[in-house]
Amino acid sequence: MDKKLGEYNRKRKFDKTGEPHGTVSKKHAGRLRFVVQHHIASRDHYDFRLEWNGVLKSWAVPKGPSYDSHDKRLAVQVEDHPLDYRSFEGTIPKGEYGGGVVMVWDEGYWTPLVGVDEGLEQGSLKFTLEGSRLEGKWALVRMKPRQGEKGNNWLLIKEKDQYENAYDITRFNSSVKTGRTMAEIERGNKAIDMNKRDMADAVKKTKPVTGRNAADVKITSPDKALYQETGITKGDVAKYYMEISARMLPYIENRIISTVRCPGGIESACFYKKHPEKGAGVMAVPVTNKDSKTEDYFYVPDAYGLMTEVQMNTLEFHTWGSRVESLEKPDIMVFDLDPDEGMDLARIRQGVRDLKGMLDQLSLVSYLKTSGGKGYHIVIPLKPKADWDAFHDFARNIAKTMEAMWPDRYTSNVRKEQRKGRIFIDWIRNGRGATSVAPYSLRARDGAPVSMPIPWKELDKIAPRDIKMADAVSRSRQDDPWEGFFENDQQLK
Repeated sequence: MDKKLGEYNRKRKFDKTGEPHGTVSKKHAGRLRFVVQHHIASRDHYDFRLEWNGVLKSWAVPKGPSYDSHDKRLAVQVEDHPLDYRSFEGTIPKGEYGGGVVMVWDEGYWTPLVGVDEGLEQGSLKFTLEGSRLEGKWALVRMKPRQGEKGNNWLLIKEKDQYENAYDITRFNSSVKTGRTMAEIERGNKAIDMNKRDMADAVKKTKPVTGRNAADVKITSPDKALYQETGITKGDVAKYYMEISARMLPYIENRIISTVRCPGGIESACFYKKHPEKGAGVMAVPVTNKDSKTEDYFYVPDAYGLMTEVQMNTLEFHTWGSRVESLEKPDIMVFDLDPDEGMDLARIRQGVRDLKGMLDQLSLVSYLKTSGGKGYHIVIPLKPKADWDAFHDFARNIAKTMEAMWPDRYTSNVRKEQRKGRIFIDWIRNGRGATSVAPYSLRARDGAPVSMPIPWKELDKIAPRDIKMADAVSRSRQDDPWEGFFENDQQLK
């Protein structure tokens, strides 16, 4: 029996519980991982676990973590757990140790800011978290034990930084691993195979790149409302993405993506997801950032990968401007015309025409789509020849030229005070690591608007938020306004 996990193993009967057997893992060269599991046993609490020396150092946090730096949450240190426990989600039979329901509430990576062994010994461990829900600087501080206490009581505290008061954690009530709620896990709710019955026609239109069948993705809780005001459910969203996938995939497959997930619907807290999860249907790709640190990002290679993201309550898809096979050579440039609040639509449309006219003078073919928000997007396909610096500089120069020609109409400055009465020509999304919302992506906004490709001739007919989910499906059955998008020879010199 592994000494580090002796207490863990003694407390459990593995022939009766689905928890992993306690075995100390070998050290690996990758980043340190963490997990937070919501656990309703004899008492409702959250289990906070940090990977260290082949095990998960573990604390039970009765009230859960808090983004408020003034909250000092009791965290009771418990026995070490095996690394495989990171993926455990399910029910522990009543009468067994910890009997109840366990959900993977958050997971990601952690980086110690002090020596870990020294911090654990001295009772002060500071670190950063990079999870789906928990981010930024945190600290675990051991309380001075009272007479007769073992010294297991710590405090989990949010440090002051840009993430302070970012979220109310009580708004997150579903698993980042499966999208299920605690009630659904307790019921043994299995994924409902709604796709083969409702989406057969849509599946015929998609050819899986890797031989996986998108119809095999199980969509749990299809009746859960994600757009509460209109009653659009998770099942409706899944049907939409299956139906639209043949049109959408050429613009997102094999491109690094960030997603917007809304497990409680758009009226609850949504969050960005930019790192992959173990066991997901997406593909990981290592990327070295400007600080020479390498992190895993992810992309979808086919409709199956797309639908696994939808199963995780993803509403929005945002993509890099390059493909993974030519990561340092971008091939899609996007300008977002972002107007000042309350600007007349006619002025926004004039901005679109002015920008298109400038691109026409440069003999660059461009395409138009709605943003699903306040403005329009102009998109330019290019051969992957220029590097990110040249690509980024070209986009900035276009925006600055617009600003110089019509200083009362446009600005290239992202600051909102510079946008007064003007349109921000957003060129910044054309940098390495930046993303823009993908064609055909839903937006996490009332009414389920879509960032929809449209022909230039419809600029004066369609407002930025006019096309909703049902409209997009209908339009996808008509002629493609972006036909020939990737069949071009234009490139930056």
